[in-house]
Amino acid sequence: MDKSLLQKQKLRLLAEEEKINKQLQQLKSSDPFSDPDHAIDNASSDTDAREEMGHLAVEAEMEDLQKRLQLIVAALKRIEKGTYGICVKTGKKIPKARLLLVPEADSVVA
Repeated sequence: MDKSLLQKQKLRLLAEEEKINKQLQQLKSSDPFSDPDHAIDNASSDTDAREEMGHLAVEAEMEDLQKRLQLIVAALKRIEKGTYGICVKTGKKIPKARLLLVPEADSVVA
């Protein structure tokens, strides 16, 4: 892979990593269960149910973001090792178009 494209991909991945970290921080602060007084409040059952649903939604979104973050970190490591753009399963080159669309891609599409 040409060095110019590799550098652009690295910058994209670093920017996406930073963006996801910010999103994770925002989600943590918006989680109804992040309030330490939550456990001792005397909210009504419908408020408790709403908070529980909000917490579950935040938790699910955070899990998705953390998975993507892991893929991004792994892609950055592959750039450093010189194996970026090579399928981790087959050893074949990942098409450039796929990497431009999904810079954290670690495999070719079957």
